[in-house]
Amino acid sequence: MKSVRSKDKVKLTKFHRPMLATLTDEPFDNADWIFEIKWDGYRAIAEVKKSDVALYSRNGLSFLSLYPAIAEALKKIRHDVVLDGEIVVFNESNKPDFQKLQQYGELRKGTLVYYVFDCLMIDGKPIISQPLLERKRLLKQLLPESPMLRFAEHVAEEGINFFNAAREMDLEGIIAKRALSQYYPGKRSTDWLKIKNHNIQEAIIAGYTEPRGSRTNFGALILAIREKGKLKYIGHTGTGFNQKTLTDLYKKLQPLKKSTSPFDVKVPVNTPVTWVDPKLVCNIKFTEITQGGILRHPVFMGLRIDKSAAEADHLESPRHMTPARKNTRLKKSKKGQILS
Repeated sequence: MKSVRSKDKVKLTKFHRPMLATLTDEPFDNADWIFEIKWDGYRAIAEVKKSDVALYSRNGLSFLSLYPAIAEALKKIRHDVVLDGEIVVFNESNKPDFQKLQQYGELRKGTLVYYVFDCLMIDGKPIISQPLLERKRLLKQLLPESPMLRFAEHVAEEGINFFNAAREMDLEGIIAKRALSQYYPGKRSTDWLKIKNHNIQEAIIAGYTEPRGSRTNFGALILAIREKGKLKYIGHTGTGFNQKTLTDLYKKLQPLKKSTSPFDVKVPVNTPVTWVDPKLVCNIKFTEITQGGILRHPVFMGLRIDKSAAEADHLESPRHMTPARKNTRLKKSKKGQILS
């Protein structure tokens, strides 16, 4: 498992890229689909080979120094495997907490869990061509008993009730997966669909405004995505911060300061801006996207240490068409349950 080190980050030079889901606008019932919780965390691939463990993000950034306890739990697996899942931190209220996940490497606060929902390889044999339900059956058999490694349970057919239950628990949403689908590494497929309860956008930080009143460090972040190789303004946010996140983020932005705007066009801001090299990516919660591509009521949720600015290349706007609606059988069904 070759890697290169850059400052405090280790980037693998050879790694498995995860399959990606397509955003759609509403839940559905369908006998050919299963439904899982969409966890608010970091997507993570795990490789176990003779007790040697690699744990990394979708773009190959190693998580071993951040989550060594997960690596130790993975060593208990008795097979050589490649797994796909999500790293989540639960807060004192037993809710997934993205900010606590972001700060876990420093504070070690919260309950750390690696939810595993797929298996790509067992003992050197790829199984990505096998149906999803068969891959999950094999996965469940090989995972050891561990509070830190959890098999991602699912509900069959009843996506509407499952989504409603996720919404009642204020979770991020659900993932719909075609039960017999193959695994397509590095591809975004309509065999996997994400249905969100909260609108979350990955945004590049392009600058910040001066603080006002009793506020310290900065006022608002200037947000962008990278569209066709150029930076596109999508709004600014001054909410979602506490004193610690204000201070920590301000320190991270200082080495990135630059004298000129990274945008090719003038950005509609009314106060002086300190521009930064557009490298840091954050999660932003919002209510809707305007026709002009601006986020309404954006709220800062935390930095994405697992994402590069090149990956923040589109707005998370539903396609307004659910591919699974073809041959969908809607019916009254029993209450869906969230499984853990």
